[in-house]
Amino acid sequence: MERLLEINDLHVSFKMYKGEIQAVRGVSFHLEAGETLAIVGESGSGKSVTAQAIMGMIPKPHGRIKNGNIIFKDKEITTLSKKQLQKLRGKEIGMVFQDPMTSLNPTMKIGHQIDEVFIKKQKATKKEAKEKTIELMKSVGIADAETRYSQYPHEFSGGMRQRIVIAIALACNPAIIIADEPTTALDVTIQAQILTLLRKIQTEKNSSILLITHDLGVVAEVADRVAVMYAGMVIETGTVTEIFEQPKHPYTWGLLRSVPKPDAIGKERLIPIEGTPPDLFSPPKGCPFAARCPHAMEVCVEHMPGAENFSDSHQARCWLNDPRAQAHLQVAAGGENLV
Repeated sequence: MERLLEINDLHVSFKMYKGEIQAVRGVSFHLEAGETLAIVGESGSGKSVTAQAIMGMIPKPHGRIKNGNIIFKDKEITTLSKKQLQKLRGKEIGMVFQDPMTSLNPTMKIGHQIDEVFIKKQKATKKEAKEKTIELMKSVGIADAETRYSQYPHEFSGGMRQRIVIAIALACNPAIIIADEPTTALDVTIQAQILTLLRKIQTEKNSSILLITHDLGVVAEVADRVAVMYAGMVIETGTVTEIFEQPKHPYTWGLLRSVPKPDAIGKERLIPIEGTPPDLFSPPKGCPFAARCPHAMEVCVEHMPGAENFSDSHQARCWLNDPRAQAHLQVAAGGENLV
C-alpha cells in the first residue's frame, strides 16, 4: 500500500504562565492509503494536538513544533508557509471536528458554507458550486437537499450538522480525512449512522481516515489499526485484532477493562484506571504510566522503555515485555533488576 502520511519523533509544546507544557513527546506513526488509523487515549493524551500539528493549526506564538517531521506524500509539511498550508487544508487533508456548531457559521446558510469550498479550492462558478453542493449533501444522507441548501445550522439536528461538516471535509476529495471525536456529542443511534457514513466514504472514495477518539467501541467499528497514546506519547500500536485480543501495555489493558461488554452487562464489574495522568509541565523521566500501573517496577520509574516488536504491525513500550520481567509478572513483586 502507498504510505500517505508519516509522523517521525514529533514534539509539540505550549508556553503557559507556569512554564512549558510538553503536549506531544516523540510521537511516530504512519497512515496508509485507504486505511483507518484510530488514535485513542484519555483526554489530555495529545491526540488532538497531534491532529492540529498535521493540519498546521498549532496556535502561535505560544504553541510550536519543537522537533520531528510530518511527511505527506513524500513532502515535509512542517516547513510550509501559511499560504501553502491553506492550500493543503481541504484540498489534500480534510478535517471533521468534534462539535459541528463550532465549525459552522450560525449566520450563514448551510449551502453557501459548502459552496465556499468549491469556489475557493476548485475555482467553481456559483452555479457549479451549488450543483456540486446539493449532490454532496445527498451523498452524505441529507434528505430534501434542495430545500436544506437554504437553511441555517440551527434548523438542523446534531447528526445532520455533523453530516454537513463531513460534507465540507469531503468537498475536494482529500486523500486524508482527520476526524477528531466525530461522534462524541451525538446519541448512540446517530453515532451509528455517522460511523456507517464514514465507512461508506472510505469504501467509495478510498480515502484514508485518521480517527481521534477515546471510545474503543468506535475503534472496533471502523478502524484497521490503532495507536494508543498516553501523556503525549504513543505507547502501543497494532491492528484492531492485536490491540483488542493481545494488548501488551498495562494502560491498554486498563482501557479495555473499563469498556462495558454487551454480553457481560450485570455479570462483570468495570475496573477504572486509578490515579491521574502525569504533569506534562514536568514529565517523568521513566514510563509516564508508572505511577498508575499496578505492575510498576523500579526500572519503570527510572527509565523509559524502548519499543518491543511483536509483529510487523504490533509494538509496545513497556518493561513488562522484557524477558527479565517474567518473574515480576508471576510473583507480582520483586523480579530481577532490568538495567
